[in-house]
Amino acid sequence: MIDLKELSREDLMRLLDVYARNWLAHDGSWFLAAEEKLGMDAAIDLDRESWRRFAGVEARRIMKSFEIPDGGGLQALARALAYRLYAMINEQTLNWTGEGALEFRMVECRVQSTRRRKSLPDFPCKSVGIVEFTEFARAVDPRIRTECLSCPPDRTVGYCCAWRFTLDEN
Repeated sequence: MIDLKELSREDLMRLLDVYARNWLAHDGSWFLAAEEKLGMDAAIDLDRESWRRFAGVEARRIMKSFEIPDGGGLQALARALAYRLYAMINEQTLNWTGEGALEFRMVECRVQSTRRRKSLPDFPCKSVGIVEFTEFARAVDPRIRTECLSCPPDRTVGYCCAWRFTLDEN
């Protein structure tokens, strides 16, 4: 058994990267197995339900671990998004708009990059992403509203997907 306390910062960072990549590889392997057995539509349905259950759990664990307050609005969401496993392995940006909204862009997505490298079409993840990002944001603060700006199968240029988060004050 490895004693994490004995690892250097460099080794800990490398281990985090391995864990994040392994998590994503497992997610992809699970999806491919479901697709092979049940077809693409059923696999996407299962993926959506999996993210419906997982996204809120992920958000709450991040919030607890990094002392992000419940109901902390868009500032809390920005912090929580930065701690997701995706943030370790995908290039992403967060920007505040003039209207006080928070826009998130997945600039480089390992899933889509892998598919493009293999000459496969983009994975049509929009319906899954809507559930994933909505549930994650809702767990941070139920007042947050999620809007998909663009996500495959939508055509995107310069990024893989984009989301806008606003706070419903009513």
